[in-house]
Amino acid sequence: MEPILLHEDRLFPADEATRRVARALYEEIRDLPIISPHGHTDPRWFAENNNFTNATELFITPDHYVFRMLYSQGIELTDIGVPRWDGGETEKDPRKIWKLLADNYHLFAATPSRLWLDTVFHDVFGLREMLCSDNATQYYDHITAQLQRDDFKPRALMDRFNIEVIATTEGALNSLPHHAAIKDTPWAKRVITTFRPDDVVDASREDITSNIEKLGALTGEDTTTWQGYLNAIRARRAVFREHGATATDHGHPTANTADLSEVECIALFDKVRRGISNAEEQELFRAQMLTELAGMSVEDGMVMQIHPGSFRNHNSQLFAQFGRDKGHDIPMQTDFVNALRPLLGKYGNEPNLDIILFTLDETTYSRELAPLAGHYPCLKLGPSWWFHDSPEGMLRFRHQVTETAGFFNTVGFNDDTRAFLSIPARHDVARRIDCRFLAQLVVEHRISETEAASVARKLTYDFAKQAYKLG
Repeated sequence: MEPILLHEDRLFPADEATRRVARALYEEIRDLPIISPHGHTDPRWFAENNNFTNATELFITPDHYVFRMLYSQGIELTDIGVPRWDGGETEKDPRKIWKLLADNYHLFAATPSRLWLDTVFHDVFGLREMLCSDNATQYYDHITAQLQRDDFKPRALMDRFNIEVIATTEGALNSLPHHAAIKDTPWAKRVITTFRPDDVVDASREDITSNIEKLGALTGEDTTTWQGYLNAIRARRAVFREHGATATDHGHPTANTADLSEVECIALFDKVRRGISNAEEQELFRAQMLTELAGMSVEDGMVMQIHPGSFRNHNSQLFAQFGRDKGHDIPMQTDFVNALRPLLGKYGNEPNLDIILFTLDETTYSRELAPLAGHYPCLKLGPSWWFHDSPEGMLRFRHQVTETAGFFNTVGFNDDTRAFLSIPARHDVARRIDCRFLAQLVVEHRISETEAASVARKLTYDFAKQAYKLG
């Protein structure tokens, strides 16, 4: 069996001079606390603090990075135990599912998922042999046994991983029971929520009309009217802030914004509310709502995150069976310069507005995003996201944005993950890559090693705390 390969100099440059500088920079920041200001871990874990059940439910079932690769090789999601929307049959035996991963672990060679998984297996569970068919049972039994211990409960792991704060993400209609359970306890400062109103803003959703009705019932506002609808969203934002939220999140297909008159807004909303809007009107409504939500951020100070550029649910058959977030979202071309102009024309010079931009279209880094963030004080650039949350993706990001936007118009790293145990591994990759990039600047005599060390700390810790207003 092959050993897990986690060389101490992994991801550092091949040449000795640059590697030596990268290593020195990394040693200064490797143990800084983790700030995880945007992600999708389950708040129930931290509120109830129960043990995770088994290796399969922790590593495979919730992780679309893992089952996306398996599905691409012809393995059915039902065989991996992914629940079906229609309640149909799916594999229930966690050992059988784990064996399927082990038999196909070779598929992940050179992917970030492999690096994250190997790091977790090695550092968290003390395993030294690479996962394969022959050791699948040993792996499963060892991990599952460890998970039953008190020091593997979610809160204990947060302490072990040195996670200072973690933000979950909930929809506007979520009643936040798990965040309510930890409210007024020390954990309320460490586990906070993020307001994601897509469920009541995305007019293309099949449940948008019922969701708008639910929003009215939840807030006591009349959401049959445009102003009542906006007031209801404001009310939900206030509740989220009471449960620790400092940021909002918007996963729209595009970055389009609009600045319609009130009369136009009322007419458009009426169509959306009654479920009679067409695709063009649905996109216009999302565009107008980004501008409305930016205005609300000016009012209440919440940081606005915009995550466009994903063609969601590309596999319609899979969506019908399994729903959203099942590995069938695809990056697509995205415009920011023209798309954001209406919003920026109205609010772009407001001192109380903070927007963090993400993209899945890397071609926009140097052409659009870096120049925009290099000009508008309200704009910052989020890190390499999703498909580009990888060593090479992080390097491409730094190379393409730094000369125009600098380091100080970026917000450090966030892991954006459901896979809780991979968080330290993901942050470690980002820290190593940033030190690699900075080391190159040092050996080329473009910045001093002292300045590089200062920037490394900011990229690792300070920028995220500042950008997300975490104290």
